[in-house]
Amino acid sequence: MDFVRGFWSKHRRKVFVTAGCLGSGYFLYKLYNSHTRRLADLQRQLANDREHDENIKAQMKAHFENIQMIVDSTTLPHAMRCLSISIREEIDVSSVMERLNRGKGVLSQSEKLHLWDQLKILSFTRMVLSLWSVTMLSLYIRVQVNILGRHLYVDTARALDTSSHLLEELDLIDRDDEQKFLSSADFLVTNAMPGLILNMQTAVSEVLKGMQLKDVITTRVLQETLLRIVDVFMSSGSPHHWVDYLMMPQDTKLSRTTSGETVSKFNQLMVETRQVLISTEFTDIVEISLKCFTDALVEEMETQSVAGGLATGMPLAKMLPQIEKTIPVIIAEPGKNQFLQLIRDMSEVQVFFTLLYASMPQ
Repeated sequence: MDFVRGFWSKHRRKVFVTAGCLGSGYFLYKLYNSHTRRLADLQRQLANDREHDENIKAQMKAHFENIQMIVDSTTLPHAMRCLSISIREEIDVSSVMERLNRGKGVLSQSEKLHLWDQLKILSFTRMVLSLWSVTMLSLYIRVQVNILGRHLYVDTARALDTSSHLLEELDLIDRDDEQKFLSSADFLVTNAMPGLILNMQTAVSEVLKGMQLKDVITTRVLQETLLRIVDVFMSSGSPHHWVDYLMMPQDTKLSRTTSGETVSKFNQLMVETRQVLISTEFTDIVEISLKCFTDALVEEMETQSVAGGLATGMPLAKMLPQIEKTIPVIIAEPGKNQFLQLIRDMSEVQVFFTLLYASMPQ
């Protein structure tokens, strides 16, 4: 007993320290073990979140690719058929060519020159109008369908995450608004074509003023002439005036809508589409696409010309019939239209529409 008292008295401080260390060690172990479990749970949660995010990304990517296929296989072919018919009917050069052929040996020199000048203006108007319309309508429809597709995807996701009794409170796009929005792509053909032709012809007349039938046209001259016509047309009038050829003018009341008023989904889609069309990013895409189309068209005409033709230079009078031969190629259906395929495959265009689809609706 005396030994125990002596040992306790002698080693009491060490025992307390050791016990304290053992207690602290046990406490630290429990703390570390708890932290490790929480960290493992967090890692599992993050892994699940990453998997969920990857699934969402994969679904959006598949949906986006499906939308592009719909554009190429359904929406765009219909629009191009209507556009092709409209251009053939609205700009008729056959009557002028027929009068020239019938008037050989009958028409006076001044009458022949007048008809040739008419043919020159009409041929270039028809070619540049076709080039511009095909490019712009294809881009516009892609903007339209990507905006609608993104809204429908978000609506579907919201509906799946919402209880059935709350579905009526969601502001979803109905079938009527969807159809009305898509059919608005016909505006160019059904409403805007006469005004577009008139203003395009004005631009053509300004650029070709002073160009004689005997003037030699080379590949470079033709390319510069076409780009100049497009530039004059695009820069005439108010900024972004060309948007009004693609879609109906925006209702000014929409821009003054107060927070207490409701705007239909159709109007919301139209406002969002116009905002995209007047954006700097879309304007850049338009410029790139029109230049790509023009360059490829001139190259195609050079290839098809006889005995060097455009490569070495040919009189304007001899080039006019060749212009007429290119029109069916320009307005060919999307599956056979090499120019539309070039625009669609440009990296700048692909990135633009990917970002447009991925951006969340406001």
